[in-house]
Amino acid sequence: METTKIIFATGNRGKLREASEILGEGFELFTPMDYGLTDDIPETGTTLEENSRQKAEYVYERKHCICFADDTGLEVEALGGAPGVYTARYAGESKDFGKNMDKVLSELAALETSDPSTSRRARFRSVVTLILDGEVHQFEGIMEGTIARQKSGRGGFGYDPIFIPDEYPGLTAADISEEEKNAISHRGKALRAMAAFLKG
Repeated sequence: METTKIIFATGNRGKLREASEILGEGFELFTPMDYGLTDDIPETGTTLEENSRQKAEYVYERKHCICFADDTGLEVEALGGAPGVYTARYAGESKDFGKNMDKVLSELAALETSDPSTSRRARFRSVVTLILDGEVHQFEGIMEGTIARQKSGRGGFGYDPIFIPDEYPGLTAADISEEEKNAISHRGKALRAMAAFLKG
């Protein structure tokens, strides 16, 4: 079976491992750094769709090979959809997810102080942009859930320790196994749609 080599426009090894597991056999993933692209890829869009496309086009314009990028946002209902496109930098440019989670938890706690019925509903949304032969294709995946009251779990990355998926009541995305998470995750759904497209 021939292996398709694809550049995934990320520097996040957790994301790379997750994507490799989801795409499975037949695909070999590389990072931009593997191809000598060491600059920070710009993300100046105001939507997940724009950022995802911008990152994929940045790699394609320099390497002209199959590549994809994702942009993912945590959208919390009571916060008007925030952090959204600013998910990684919610508490500042350092991309410190401990601080990001603390900010979400404290903002929800403040809202609940004035209104105990404040919703803790949230969703993760991923948009994957694939560039194949110069053509742009986008795929979306969503994972619905709620925000926990405190961090829990040692697995996952990002906001996983405070996100309770609907499929696992009482457990955060950091409490469940990587296999369990990949089966329901936003990025998993978007990547499986991309994989089906590539195989089709």
